[in-house]
Amino acid sequence: MSDLFWLTDAQMARLEPFFPKSHGKPRVDDRRVLSGIIFINRNGLRWRDAPSAYGPHKTLYNRWKRWSDRGIFTRMMAGLAAGHGE
Repeated sequence: MSDLFWLTDAQMARLEPFFPKSHGKPRVDDRRVLSGIIFINRNGLRWRDAPSAYGPHKTLYNRWKRWSDRGIFTRMMAGLAAGHGE
């Protein structure tokens, strides 16, 4: 799996306004985790099959689950789409 997906600086800059504020303990690297979540979803993999470059699969799943439940990803998609007038 040498074709790993990594978000660019420009992509991260567009997504950062949608990130929830960190309270207490700092979050694990957002770029690594979000890139891993995208990679898993794009390739239809199970969380436990995530390449180790993205960190522990449990971290990927926990962030995806927590942010999904809070509507973070929905707001990201709506915000990105609104920015393009779509």
